[in-house]
Amino acid sequence: MTLDLHITLTYDMDVPTDILLQVEAAAIPEQVIVSATLDAPACDHFVRVAAHDGIGERIWLRPSGRLSVDYRARVTVQRLLADIAALPQIALHLLPGETVQYLFDSHYCPATKFHSFVETEFGDLQGGARIAAMRDWIAEHFVYQPGSSDGSTTALDSFVMRHGVCRDYAHVMIVLARASSIPARFVSVYAPDVTPPDFHAVAEVFLADPAGDGGAWHLVDPTGMATAGEMVKIGVGRDALDVAFLTAFGTVTLVEQNVSVTRV
Repeated sequence: MTLDLHITLTYDMDVPTDILLQVEAAAIPEQVIVSATLDAPACDHFVRVAAHDGIGERIWLRPSGRLSVDYRARVTVQRLLADIAALPQIALHLLPGETVQYLFDSHYCPATKFHSFVETEFGDLQGGARIAAMRDWIAEHFVYQPGSSDGSTTALDSFVMRHGVCRDYAHVMIVLARASSIPARFVSVYAPDVTPPDFHAVAEVFLADPAGDGGAWHLVDPTGMATAGEMVKIGVGRDALDVAFLTAFGTVTLVEQNVSVTRV
């Protein structure tokens, strides 16, 4: 599947402000960047640094006045897909070292508070079958409601309120997986059919690799708006705190934001 991306961001600031930007499609084996351009105004600095787990890049900018960013890309997704429900879990002592951090609590994902719930609700299931059941449980019990959460909303808050947006759905999916001793991380993606059009957030879980020995990361979208074969990864992290598309180290005002993702 090939997708065209067009993202525009416009922010105003009164003084020169350090900005950390992460909007570009990640250059990784499961997706080929056919073409890409990023236009931004002249800044005091423009520096690329590796993003979390080496997936994608962040850009340090220091603009003043108005920051206008225009990103265009064509990306072909060539991800190997699997039936999540059929995948076995990886024994904890066999997990690669880099996955272990995704078993623990993080800023928005207090997984240890969910142990009793997952054993009561999903205790008769294991591995991918449990992940599929948790994904379906979230889809059934949550209402997608734009504006119902903010930057302070945790997975526990969302679980209690039973509503939220994609980041909240992803956070709940992550805590349920981690509480089941399955590594889970937050993934920022582009995908068509996201309503309203915007940056999209999903979860990724570490289960058996159907293509060989060991394990692999598998995308899961509890909102049901995107499929793994049509997602372009931007970055990954422990939760949304690690993968914000824009982090300002100062005061900025949003003027305009547009995200367009279309099938070629």
